[in-house]
Amino acid sequence: MVALAEMGDKTQLVALMLASRYRRPWTVMLGILVATVVNHALAASIGVHVAAVLPGAWLGWILGVGFLACGVWTLIPDRAAPEAAAPRWGALVTSIVVFFLAEMGDKTQLATLGLAARFNATVAVTAGTTLGMLAADGLAVFAGDRLTAIVPMRIVRWIAAALFFAFGAAAIAGVPGLGSGLARGEKSLPSISYPHV
Repeated sequence: MVALAEMGDKTQLVALMLASRYRRPWTVMLGILVATVVNHALAASIGVHVAAVLPGAWLGWILGVGFLACGVWTLIPDRAAPEAAAPRWGALVTSIVVFFLAEMGDKTQLATLGLAARFNATVAVTAGTTLGMLAADGLAVFAGDRLTAIVPMRIVRWIAAALFFAFGAAAIAGVPGLGSGLARGEKSLPSISYPHV
């Protein structure tokens, strides 16, 4: 889900810009790895904490609406980030700082938060979303502009949006109170069958 959501996202465009500026793809990828692990570990930790304190019905609605909103957001193409002034740091530190800041509040960070809340697994979700980011951003760093010639971004955005919509619908369908959970006052989300990604 995160790999598809990252395609054409502003952070992928930032990765492309960093690779073009420094011409050191492995250093830029290391910066992206460090920034993503820290950013997504933070998001996943918050997601697990939120899941522990919210009642199941609230969590189901919040996750459902959040995933649906991310689906709509995915359909809106991002614009390239404006070129910044020449950085004072080297390629690695600049990549870490710029990518970390660009990822704050991004749909892939919010998806990480939602996935961690749903699966109650900080480490597994952080690892999965980080691998997804590295796959998508690796294409930008190493393939550059040839990426859009291989796969039209419009199709990738529609596939990612469909996944977000499926996760959102599944979360809302599993909300206690929509079915038999209302009478029992369930605290946690019932088992929801999500598409395998």
